[in-house]
Amino acid sequence: MKVLDLQCQHHHSFEGWFASEDDFQSQNTRSLVECPLCGDHQITKMLSAPRLNLSGASQALSPESSQASAQPSSQALAVESSAAAVRPLEAQQAWLHMVQHVLAHTEDVGGQFAQEARKMHYGEAPERAIRGQVSKEETSALLDEGISVMPLPMPAAIKGPVQ
Repeated sequence: MKVLDLQCQHHHSFEGWFASEDDFQSQNTRSLVECPLCGDHQITKMLSAPRLNLSGASQALSPESSQASAQPSSQALAVESSAAAVRPLEAQQAWLHMVQHVLAHTEDVGGQFAQEARKMHYGEAPERAIRGQVSKEETSALLDEGISVMPLPMPAAIKGPVQ
């Protein structure tokens, strides 16, 4: 089993599991590999460090090396602080959590979204949390009528169980 670090053209990083490198290449050329965040099919394989199982390779640190490692260099601190400022993985996790919450707590009205939103807005139907598909033009028309809506892109893959 090959575990690959993958990335879409929008720089969303994710992990993919494949039987082999050839299996990944075959699926990718047939556009079967999809970004779980945006649904993009233009996927590239990222460089990743190999995992080495070195169970018997523990070494005792000398007093000099343990003192040196206890004093972090200014270069290491600069890298840590810049990494703390930009956390794309945490942003992706927060987005996935939010999408899961929306899916769990809303009713899917599909292509009837604009009609259902108008019915609720004008008191013709009871208010409830809904989601569905609507065009950009219909979204603008709803906003012009004073109906609050928010686009939430959801690739087809996210509608199933999210790992």
